[in-house]
This record gives sequence, structure tokens and C-alpha cells, in this order.
Amino acid sequence: MDAPLPAPDGALTSPAAARNMGVVLEVLRAHLPADGPVLEVAAGTGQHAAGFARALPALDWTPSDPSPEARASVEAWRAEGPPNLGPPLALDVLDETTWPDRPFKAVVCLNMIHIAPWAATGGLMRLAGRTLVRPGGLLALYGPFLEADVETAPSNLAFDESLKARDPAWGLRDRDAVVEVARTHGLAFTLRKAMPANNLTLLFRRV
Repeated sequence: MDAPLPAPDGALTSPAAARNMGVVLEVLRAHLPADGPVLEVAAGTGQHAAGFARALPALDWTPSDPSPEARASVEAWRAEGPPNLGPPLALDVLDETTWPDRPFKAVVCLNMIHIAPWAATGGLMRLAGRTLVRPGGLLALYGPFLEADVETAPSNLAFDESLKARDPAWGLRDRDAVVEVARTHGLAFTLRKAMPANNLTLLFRRV
């Protein structure tokens, strides 16, 4: 994609988001619907939301985050467009009263489930199962995972330990466990794609 967008006044930035923007967009572009509404869960700084919405102008991109600080940053990115980037929702996957009641063609969640309690994964899957159009609505996850059939990179093991030191409820999630939770909410696992820096993109479809 184009060079990273300069941060507007009041916007937060993440070096990791800037680094992975292009490679994540490449996968999303290949699998997201051609148009329609997309919900981003845990939008964080809003860099991804602004970059993806700008690169995919036919999509109606709705970011969300439970953090007021994050939502303020998303609003700062929104101030300079693009027009298809909507206002951020105060969505918490652990609080169903905050969930939108309208359908989405896709739900995108990057780098969340390892920096949250395991219950957040279940909440995300319930949210996707409830809001995605069926059949075929897309759930896209990105981040580091543990896999029984793949040796874990030393950097990911160290990252897992550092997360658990910060909060014992955090940590890298087992891919098969995530797939099983998704299945119980009507989401079929359709793609595992290796990404740079020992990350994965996992795709699911609403059945």
C-alpha cells in the first residue's frame, strides 16, 4: 500500500501497526467483500482503521474499542478522512449490551485475543456469530498463536511469558482452541496464513 499516513494532531500511533499494515491489508483485500459494512473490534490507535478504509473505499468501516483513549485517537484519525471511516463504537466483547444490533459482512480483529482474558475470545466469537451475515460473513483474526503442529518461535515464547507477567489472564492462544470456540458459534475455519514476525492470519466464515 502507499506510505504510512502521517499521524494527525491528537492521534496515537503504534510502530507495530505501521509495520504490519501493508501485509495485513494484502490478505484482507483478497478476502473481504467488495463492498458493505465491516466492523473492526479493538481498533486501538485507529491507524489500521484509517489505512484500511482509505485503501478499500467501497467498504463502510466501523471501528470500535472499549477504551475512551483509543476512541479519541480513532476520532483524530477520522478528522482527516476517509469518508467511509465511521465513528468508533464503545464496543466491549465482554459486555453484550455494547454490541451493535445491525449486520456486518465482515468482522476484523487484530492483536486482541492474546492481550485479553480467554473469555474475550468467546465474546468475540459470539459477537461475530450474532452480527455476521449468513452464509459467508467473514471473521479475520491476526496475531501470534500457539500451534500443536508448529514449533513456536523463541520470540513468541518470550512474548507469551512477558504477557503473563503483566497479567496472568493474558497470553498467546492455542489455534485449535480458538477454532473450536469459533465452531460453537457457527464459524467455520477456512484459512491459516503465515505472516511476518511469526504472526498468523486466521479466517472464518459464518455458516
